[in-house]
Amino acid sequence: MNINSKIYIAGHRGLVGSALVRRLQAKGYTNLVTRTHAELELRDQKAVQAFFETEKPDYVILAAAKVGGIHANNTYPAEFIHDNLVIQNNVIHSAYQNTVERLLFLGSSCIYPKNAPQPMTEDCLLTGPLEPTNRPYALAKIAGIEMCHAYNRQYGTKYMAAMPTNLYGPNDNYDLNNSHVLPALIRKMHEAKQCGAKEVVVWGTGTPKREFLYSEDMADACIFLLEQGEDKLASLFNEDLPPLVNIGCGEDLTIKELAESVADVVGFKGDLTFDTSKPDGTMRKVMDVSRINKLGWQRTVQLKDGLALSYKNFLEQ
Repeated sequence: MNINSKIYIAGHRGLVGSALVRRLQAKGYTNLVTRTHAELELRDQKAVQAFFETEKPDYVILAAAKVGGIHANNTYPAEFIHDNLVIQNNVIHSAYQNTVERLLFLGSSCIYPKNAPQPMTEDCLLTGPLEPTNRPYALAKIAGIEMCHAYNRQYGTKYMAAMPTNLYGPNDNYDLNNSHVLPALIRKMHEAKQCGAKEVVVWGTGTPKREFLYSEDMADACIFLLEQGEDKLASLFNEDLPPLVNIGCGEDLTIKELAESVADVVGFKGDLTFDTSKPDGTMRKVMDVSRINKLGWQRTVQLKDGLALSYKNFLEQ
């Protein structure tokens, strides 16, 4: 990928997509193509086909998806599997039909089995049962990975799949019903501080461990992958294995520790109460990031610094 390449970022307004746009622009890329949901409905096959035939992008980053936390996944399982399958099928196939040079499909760490060995390596994909609370979403993302692999094998394309760990940062979703744990904690702590509440209730026992990566670091990793020559990425295009790369920091902490860190950044001085009637989800999820580290990329934003930046963004929103 060079500075003049025409790059389509699907889902450019979300947490992931907006970080990609900012990072590409900061690196000097100016030939960026974006469409809002109103301008292009990615679930509409004919509309997606017409868009690709008109724009003819050189590179595609597929960051558009229906996403959410445990509550959203449990409440809307049909939408999570249907919408994500349709979006990725339309975009990946149209990219192939219009000779896109390289495509990067963004998935999630939930593709790995519930009881996968920790830290999770790329080769533990499809080795065990998934976490039930987000299985429809995970299965859709697994299908996207396999689609990239299948097109590479049959058509000689160079499509990759990047699996980010839990992300947070500017343009996050702070809705208490549909957001992920970290932005939900930021909003809860802020509102509790504002009204002088003496406690904040956190879902679950607080004992599960999670890994978090600042969205700007994730964007940097994705662009890093797209900028690498084919020789350096040869191991990703092995016909026997999916073209899969974990993106994370390789470090985790408990939800209790995370809640305490958020409270410190926000300035909430009350008590934290854990509602053990709520689901914990998978007990531990941390990425093995040795593959991308060996290629030459590492995260730069530490969690404490990222939390401060995220809280600042929340206040601005």
